[in-house]
Amino acid sequence: MPLNSMGRALDAAAGHFARGLRRSLLSELRAAAQLNELSLHYQPRVALPDGSPRGAEALLRWTNPFYGEVSPARFIPLAEASGLILPLGGWVLREATKEAASWPGGGILSVNVSARQVEAGVLEAQLDQALAESGLPPERLELELTESLALAESEEVRGTLARLRQRGVGLALDDFGTGHASLARLRRLPFSSVKLDRLFLGDLPRDAGNAAILRAVRQIASALRVKLVAEGVEQPEQRDFLTEIGCEEAQGWLFAYPMPAAALRDYWHRAALPSAAPRPMAGAAGAPSLATALPSR
Repeated sequence: MPLNSMGRALDAAAGHFARGLRRSLLSELRAAAQLNELSLHYQPRVALPDGSPRGAEALLRWTNPFYGEVSPARFIPLAEASGLILPLGGWVLREATKEAASWPGGGILSVNVSARQVEAGVLEAQLDQALAESGLPPERLELELTESLALAESEEVRGTLARLRQRGVGLALDDFGTGHASLARLRRLPFSSVKLDRLFLGDLPRDAGNAAILRAVRQIASALRVKLVAEGVEQPEQRDFLTEIGCEEAQGWLFAYPMPAAALRDYWHRAALPSAAPRPMAGAAGAPSLATALPSR
């Protein structure tokens, strides 16, 4: 067989294998919740500069008997593309809020939600169910919308986000600097915090370019009165730079790895979790209204 023909045959075989693996993973994922294969880990978020705990982010994990630990980077896109993210997102909200309601001393729970939950009009009902079942106050919940997913800014979407903020639920723009969002979107939609993507932290403070970008983002966040949170903090030098520019909170391996719920409860007791500072309500006196309008290690 000629080399070019062999190459095409290998490419076709590889494509067929990849499609088969995708179908198999999706089939397994559909049954994962009923088979108790899904779980949540939590990564603490701390205040800068003292490192006192402020809350934690819920992170979805999947352990399959055949595939083992499946990376969220692999199964979350599958869930997004198939629409399975809608029931999965509701399950995460219910489980995470039940856990957070038991945290000693309070603290903010951060939960990643999909743009599809917002656009499909199911997020508010899912949130109502989760808060009613758990008893968690809405002020202790923050929903994270990743910037890498395009979010249509329709009247319905803006209305949904505005109603969430009016209830006291926080809205975070996650992975800031990596995707579809713009500074104009940050101004138009009622975000209460911005989470810096870890890509900006890699060589701080030696990387002068990234350092300049982060200083500028800090100034913008201050002007809009949104909280600045850094994720992926792994080195003391990164923490010190973020403290210097006025970043309020951080999470990453330097402070704590993601952990199961039981380990997190032990962490809270050791760290004496303080009550989280309240967030200003959208449109409240003294707080600007940004608009009238949502898985890391």
